Amino acid sequence: MRVMAAPDPDHPDRSCRPFAQSRTGLVLGEGAGTIVLESLEHAQARGALPLAELAGYGIASDASHLAKPLAEGQAAAILNALADAQLPPETIGYINAHGTATVAGDIVETESIKLAFGDRARGLCVSSTKALHGHLLGASGAVELIAAIMALRTRTIPPTAHLDRVDPGCDLDYVPNFARVADGLEAVMSNSFAFGGTNAVLIARRI
Repeated sequence: MRVMAAPDPDHPDRSCRPFAQSRTGLVLGEGAGTIVLESLEHAQARGALPLAELAGYGIASDASHLAKPLAEGQAAAILNALADAQLPPETIGYINAHGTATVAGDIVETESIKLAFGDRARGLCVSSTKALHGHLLGASGAVELIAAIMALRTRTIPPTAHLDRVDPGCDLDYVPNFARVADGLEAVMSNSFAFGGTNAVLIARRI
């Protein structure tokens, strides 16, 4: 499908460069993540410490192309998640982007965020942790939601690594290279936009 990155000959560990002008594609990784979902009452009854509330989710399937995403389909999933969570867009302080570093995908995701959030998009912190752990395929959604929840708990935004020069078509705040303190962070979003236009978005908020 012509979406794999060309290895960086000097720094192979920097081959995945989401939102960068020099990006060439995704890098596959290996990993797994597990999240336990339960009611607040059940967690409290067994003495567990809830990490966050899964406030809402949204899905949309645009089926426009196997490897070329559609901004309108992704935006629909984002808006569905906000509606399910009954949260206004300004509540979201951080988005863990799908951010695969494909030439088309990063621009389309940028456009989908702008479609869904309007003027608010410019004030959002957006980052892709795939620059460090790679694309985990089916495990990506769980691992990236965990990253988003940890950002929420620590009120620290993880950066987009290897982002030296941003693509002009990717014109949001991608938190380049260094983590950022976000004292007022109360709700986060995690985007998962799969091949074939299968889009899923999760929202977590502080308890």
